[in-house]
Amino acid sequence: MERTRIAKVDNVKLSRRGEQVLGTLHLTPHHLIFSHTPPPTTEDSQADNTVSPRPRELWITYPIISFCTFRPAPAVSRQPSSIRLRCRDFTFVCFYFPDEAKARDTYDSIKSWTCKLGRIDKLYAFTYQPQLPERDLNGWTLYDARKEWERLGLGNPDLNCGWRISNINVDYNFSPTYPALLPVPSTMSDNTINYAGRYRSRARIPTLTYLHPVNNCSITRSSQPLVGVRKNRSIQDEKLLAAIFSTSSQERPLASSTPPSLEAESSNSSQEDQQFGSLTDFELSNAEELEDEVISAARREGKDYKPQIYGAQQHNLIVDARPTVNALAMQAVGLGSENMDNYKFATKAYLGIDNIHVMRDSLNRVIDALKDSDLSPLGPDRDQLARSAWLKHIAGILDGSALIARQVGLQHSHVLIHCSDGWDRTSQLSALSQLCLDPYYRTLEGYMVLVEKDWLSFGHMFRHRAGHLNSDKWFQVENDRMTGDPNRPGFGDAGAAGKALENAFLSAKGFFNRDNASRDSLGESDGEAQLFDPDKSTARPRLAASEAEATKVKETSPVFHQFLDATYQLLYQHPTRFEFNERFLRRLLYHLYSCQYGTFLYNSEKERADCKAKERTRSVWDYFLARREQFSNSKYDPVIDDNKRGSERLLFPKTNEVRWWSEAFGRTDAEMNGPRLSSGAPSVDRDYAGGRLTPVLTGVETAERSISTASPAPSARPVPSTASSGMAALAAGLSNFGLSGGSDNRQERQRPPIQSKEVEVEMQ
Repeated sequence: MERTRIAKVDNVKLSRRGEQVLGTLHLTPHHLIFSHTPPPTTEDSQADNTVSPRPRELWITYPIISFCTFRPAPAVSRQPSSIRLRCRDFTFVCFYFPDEAKARDTYDSIKSWTCKLGRIDKLYAFTYQPQLPERDLNGWTLYDARKEWERLGLGNPDLNCGWRISNINVDYNFSPTYPALLPVPSTMSDNTINYAGRYRSRARIPTLTYLHPVNNCSITRSSQPLVGVRKNRSIQDEKLLAAIFSTSSQERPLASSTPPSLEAESSNSSQEDQQFGSLTDFELSNAEELEDEVISAARREGKDYKPQIYGAQQHNLIVDARPTVNALAMQAVGLGSENMDNYKFATKAYLGIDNIHVMRDSLNRVIDALKDSDLSPLGPDRDQLARSAWLKHIAGILDGSALIARQVGLQHSHVLIHCSDGWDRTSQLSALSQLCLDPYYRTLEGYMVLVEKDWLSFGHMFRHRAGHLNSDKWFQVENDRMTGDPNRPGFGDAGAAGKALENAFLSAKGFFNRDNASRDSLGESDGEAQLFDPDKSTARPRLAASEAEATKVKETSPVFHQFLDATYQLLYQHPTRFEFNERFLRRLLYHLYSCQYGTFLYNSEKERADCKAKERTRSVWDYFLARREQFSNSKYDPVIDDNKRGSERLLFPKTNEVRWWSEAFGRTDAEMNGPRLSSGAPSVDRDYAGGRLTPVLTGVETAERSISTASPAPSARPVPSTASSGMAALAAGLSNFGLSGGSDNRQERQRPPIQSKEVEVEMQ
């Protein structure tokens, strides 16, 4: 099909920030190019009358277009036809056409090149030919999983770190969304790992992502357990987590061998009446012995075991990134959160970070505050920016990351992180906490390795979240927009409760209609119903390739954007601790959507391997490594000295100083952050609804008792309503359990009253 109805349009007027220039619009298979020759300046005329100013060009790659509106020329007005574009890098432009027919042909061509591709391999990355010096680089080799695990201490017999690298997923059959190499405790056999995988959504078991080189404490990540309304359990999962939390001990509480009965039988039968608990008497006996062994060992660790680090007190933590109510609501569809009666060797904290739908809506509100940037030179509406709650979400993610980093780096404890499927909020928290803990990840190459490991290797749905194949819903004629499509960006809050209820029903339908033999907890789509079951011969016909790969608006979300924004906050607050500069983050955000490189086109390591992305496309790291000097921070100080203030190994965010990343939104600092206080910090409180931050810690749970926003314990200290210190919040919530938390000198404020609202079932 010929997608280009018109390849070149002359006398097109470009409007941007209220300024207009006349030029020519070119439509190529991969870019929209506007070129114009600026008028000569007085200095140019005096220098040489024979030299013409160089033409200037604006290149817009089609996948970066997030919204396109065609407005025909009104019959009763002399205003010309126009096409308005909003881009995911927050470029806002409007093109005015002298001829309505050419304007419509241009609109149809842009829509065809953007929405009618059908397959990922039709994107620009598969035809892009780099110029020197990129051509001599190969960024695909930058990350070597074994090399990174060796850097962290795995594979070194002298260290005896208690971990090994399992090949159970080397063919991706165990968990298609996980990496091929999985670091697991040395005491765990692959057979036990196999059974434990049946208790976690998509078999994303607790596995190592970071090992602290000083205290041998770990950050592990996973997906949610399949608890359900029947409160199912898995002895293998409990054993695996107990082994993880014991890896830093001198004494190993768990035997290296697994009881034969536990190896022979899965605690997750596909039949409902056998699922997660129908064990024989012999198995139940072994399970009880194992449970007693684990719990007593964990208790010994807190009383008799002398930590390797002087003064360390281990209080191992399970971090559920979701709000407490949302996590519990997932039990209705067979999922949920750990029953702490079965994990008595740990404490669980709910962080209250909202799901992808809330984050998408928040960014859409930011866009609404900026959306007239093509026509107006005025600054954004600060009140509208405040109502977006974007900064509140960034502060919550940073506070949760600080909590994890403090537990590992200061409390010398182990932390397991998960959300729903463990590839959105989990990746944010895991990567940011490592950025706080390890100076290596603050170097240019170290940050690239961190992205490769915690986002690309462990899986993140880049193709879905970034919407690379775009959607027809983002292309509308002006009259159509007035009908109020609830899926278009910035539509508002109308019908929010109805959408929440609809998502809940769709989620439940997708779960209960799935094949019971499947390891997946849900269909491919998070937040929408599974349309067909490919494993059943009686299933509905398969969708066409173009429909199967088309972007679903409800699956898009700025998850990776938030990670880059949170990194910017750390960079801004600690300008000497990072080797890279702000421009590096901004260009990385651009190339997330540009589709010029193959790095961010797929959802998992397996997908990249199956599609031969490394052979057929270039790595985005080629772009940065070839221009290293442009992305280097001139203020960077590589010296690490824990005895020198400002040079310590650890760093933590100041979440009460979170600010707008104005450069990323294409605005000035004054426009986005407003007047600055005498201390030099922006007036952040103005950018939060009600002027206050919400607590990052929404619930604490152990085997004995729980504290949550739904039903706080009467004797519990109130959780502070500021996101200024994750450990302060943790200390407030855990003080009654006798666990030591960090100290914080800030005045605690009373927690605001709980607002009743519709709870949306989590489909991260």
